[in-house]
Amino acid sequence: MQLPELRAVAIEDYPIQLSPPDISPYRAGNTGIDYVTRFDSGTPGPHVLVTALVHGNELCGAIALDFLLRSGVRPRRGVLTLAFCNVAAFATFNRANPTASRYLDEDFNRVWSPEVLDGKRRSVELARARELRPVVDAADFVLDIHSMQHATPPLMLCGPLDKGRAFAREVGYPEIVVSDSGHAAGRRMRDYGAFGDPTSPKNALLVECGQHWDASSAEVAKEVLLRFLMRFDMLDDAFIRAHLAGPAPKQRLIEVTDAVTIRSDQFTFTDDYVGLEVIPEGGTEIGRDGDRPVRTPYDNCVLIMPSRRLAKGQTAVRLGRFIG
Repeated sequence: MQLPELRAVAIEDYPIQLSPPDISPYRAGNTGIDYVTRFDSGTPGPHVLVTALVHGNELCGAIALDFLLRSGVRPRRGVLTLAFCNVAAFATFNRANPTASRYLDEDFNRVWSPEVLDGKRRSVELARARELRPVVDAADFVLDIHSMQHATPPLMLCGPLDKGRAFAREVGYPEIVVSDSGHAAGRRMRDYGAFGDPTSPKNALLVECGQHWDASSAEVAKEVLLRFLMRFDMLDDAFIRAHLAGPAPKQRLIEVTDAVTIRSDQFTFTDDYVGLEVIPEGGTEIGRDGDRPVRTPYDNCVLIMPSRRLAKGQTAVRLGRFIG
């Protein structure tokens, strides 16, 4: 795989090549929860959940779910649930300011701990997470579809556990798998409950399909969705052949060792990092958190998803290394 070159591109300057799909036909669903649709094959098998629009500005997952629903696919074993999550934020998507619809009150993907879900705090995102909590609780396996700020190759985030790494290998796509522990700002849905328990057979993956509005992110989302469902033998072979062009790539694993959480009110990077840059020399300064230099902890350090949402308490970048 060829690693990306540095590109001094503001997220607002990426062209918007995708259009938000019309998801209004799926509002009623069939579960009693808006925008949640469940198909039960009547044949024994796992309960699989696929989620999109955890962030309202990430269009590729909604496009992939819309594709599957319009195709009329039904699982041939087990139960398949499809959920559009932060639909309130998605409804505000505006091509003139596409980043603004990420969330309304707070990040939907930082609230997935019992302390927060059972707490007294109120927000649009928390209300929706509480509504969807029984849907997530019921699932044996989850695929959560996302996209990224910058034009970085797709990444499968499998969590810190061996079971997550093995699950990513079983799905086999995309090429880069990142094993990480999430964010100090709050727990992700893929780490919620039994998914983060090494003794539980339940498992979850989060896929980052590429830059938010690049046309390729929708194609990646469709392919990872199909390969995820193939893992559970849920799809008709003819449908798979019609929509998958070739074999899965040989995967590479990055183990995240450090997450740089911003401590000050002013964080800056030393260069226009976009992600997957390999910094050859340990001790290289890659940013400053107020007056504190941020340095790579070892040689050949890989930068994972450097953020441009540089606020105190948020993750600026994750640091890792290729394994094997």
